[in-house]
This record gives sequence, C-alpha cells and structure tokens, in this order.
Amino acid sequence: MTEPVRLTVARHEPEAELICGLLRSEGLVCTYRITDLAFGQGGEMPFSGAGPREVLVRLEDLEAARGILASAVDIEDASSDAE
Repeated sequence: MTEPVRLTVARHEPEAELICGLLRSEGLVCTYRITDLAFGQGGEMPFSGAGPREVLVRLEDLEAARGILASAVDIEDASSDAE
C-alpha cells in the first residue's frame, strides 16, 4: 500500500470522522491523524485529542475523494441557500 496523502484538514476529530464516514460510504479507504498544527492550540498538548486533524486517503483515491467532498459541500451550500 502506498503512503496516504492529505485530502484536507478538519477543524476537529468529529469533523474528520464525518468526512471519513462520507468517503467510506463511497468505498474509499480513509483515516485521520492529529496535525502538528494542533500542538499548542489553546494550550492543549497534542495527546489531548483536541485540535485539527489531517484527513488522509490513498494517492490513487485522491481525485475521487476530492470530487466526493466537493459534491457534499455543494449540496450543503444549496440546502443553506434554500432556507
């Protein structure tokens, strides 16, 4: 298996899990990890579980993952506009 590549950075673990859940529902392999940006944010240590997460996918899935994520954002934007 190739080294995973970063698709995006989520604001926190629940958002990363939501993104990965969406990608997994489309058959893609996805994981996430705490970023080095999280160190020291708000005085938290990286092992505290708080802070941004890098969402990772396989290189061969990167373009498909970008498309899925873009479609999800477009749907969310459209439903916000309808309100």
